[in-house]
Formats: sequence, C-alpha cells, structure tokens
Amino acid sequence: MIFSARLAAPRRAIAAAGAGVTLVLSLAACGSSDDSSSMPGMDHGSKPSTASSSSASPSTDGMPGMDHKASGNGLSDSQDGYRLTSKDTTLSSGRQAGYRFTVTGPAGKPVTDFAVDQTKRMHFYAIRSDLTGFQHVHPVMAADGTWTADLSALTPGSWRVFASFTPNAGPGKGEDLVLSRTVTVPGSAERIPLPAPAASTRVDGYTVTVEGEPMPGMAHPLTVSITKDGRPVTDLEPYLDTYAHLTAFHEGDAAFAHLHPTTEVSGGNGGPDLSFHAELPDSGNWRLFLQFQTGGKLHTAAVTLRVG
Repeated sequence: MIFSARLAAPRRAIAAAGAGVTLVLSLAACGSSDDSSSMPGMDHGSKPSTASSSSASPSTDGMPGMDHKASGNGLSDSQDGYRLTSKDTTLSSGRQAGYRFTVTGPAGKPVTDFAVDQTKRMHFYAIRSDLTGFQHVHPVMAADGTWTADLSALTPGSWRVFASFTPNAGPGKGEDLVLSRTVTVPGSAERIPLPAPAASTRVDGYTVTVEGEPMPGMAHPLTVSITKDGRPVTDLEPYLDTYAHLTAFHEGDAAFAHLHPTTEVSGGNGGPDLSFHAELPDSGNWRLFLQFQTGGKLHTAAVTLRVG
C-alpha cells in the first residue's frame, strides 16, 4: 500500500522506475516478542486494545488536537467527508494510555463498517514530532463506533496520531484514508536530533541494507536485503499478510507515507530480498520504520533516508 501526496489507493499499480544506486542506511532497532517492540517509544503491537463503551464527540475548531491542514499525506483530520474526532487532546506521560476516537462519515454519524486491510480494520500510528518516538497498534471498536488505541508509555512532547482505514460502505466505500490529529503529552520535552543517514548497522544480529534511488514525488523501487552472520536470511515469517511492514514520516511536518513490499508471500521462508515501491512526495529526511518477524519475534528498525 502506497500513500503519495494525494494518498493514492494502495491497490493502484505504480510503474517501477529503473534500478537505482545502493543506499546503505543507518538503522537503530531492536526486537520484540508478543507483537510489540521493546525499544523505548518505538512500539508496534497488534494485540487488540481494550474497547471503550464511551462515545467520542467532535472537537471544536481551534481546540488543541484539531488540525485543518493541506489535504494529502495524512496531515488533516478530515477528507472526502470523513473526519477523525476525539475528546483526547492530552495523554499521560510514562504509563500506558488509551486514546479514544471516532471516525464520522459524510452524514456526520460514526462509521462502524470498515474493510479488512492486512488482517486489520484499523491501523493506528503515534509519532513524536521529532520522529524519535513511534508506535503502531491495532485498536478495537465498540458498538457505537468508538475506537480505543492502547499506547505504551509516551515521552513528553507533541505527538501526531494517525488512523488508517477503508470504509466498507457508504460514499467512501473502498477508499483508503489516513486522517490525523495532534495530542500533547505533558512534561519536560527534550527534542532529540534525528539520526543522519549513515552506514548500515546490525539489528538484533541482522544486517539490513536498502538499495534504491528515491526521488521526491516519483515512484521508485527499493530493495531491502537482510543477512545474519554474513548469510542471507530466508526464514522471514508473514506479518500482517506480508514479509515486512514499512511506514515513513517526513522530518518537519510528520507527513505520512505507507509502503509495502511487492514480494509474494509464500509461507515462513521469506527473504533475503524484499521489494518495495517507494513514492515519497517531498524532498528532505524521511524516517522509515521497518517491521519484520523471525521465530515469532518482531524486529523494529528505524531508518533515516534522505530524498532529493
């Protein structure tokens, strides 16, 4: 699935550009079990969060957490009549927090019918403004259309939360949407410099290399190669119906891009090479979060990629 500047549908075929030069990128990563990363502030869990029976009402324009920015890249709380609403404008620091939200449709009523995408009806992301904190969870929905996303402990600062979904009925049926809002985590916030692109590094004993030549606003192929102890890794397990999950955020505005491998899944023997279509709309630094699984253990890698 690829979201370009217009959040294009992931099922749309994208013409691949010619192979580019090799880019060996700096990765900071760790592994985890039970479908969540243990890296501080960088979690990717798919365990269902606790459902909430309380409803979320639309916020008022101008209130914290309400964003009306340019369409595309997920940097808006509304698109094509659909709106992400929440009463939660702050979340507690240093402990698990539940973010409650509702998606309303063009008629202003909560949407309750969502299509399954990569085994889930809702993908939810939280990214810190300096791109050093990341979580990806799969919330659950109450009967009234209220979703609750259980997030691991957040560090103080400004965060942006994204809801990625596809309506299964109504005027937006089949349309892939990404909506977002901002939320504040109170406390003394320390801005952490974004790691610069650099040489590859070992990740839980794995070496990850990325090949390609992404250009802003153009579709280009990327290839991720994974080795361990100098040998190609061929035991990648399916995770969310793919061998790797890749999400990207743009430095400065946290614009969202979602890229999935085009490699066919054929059981628990993926690797060592995974092919991606990358369409990153803007030049500058992008922080990529790569997820892959081996032996039932999920590995999370953070990659800084310079585009343009």
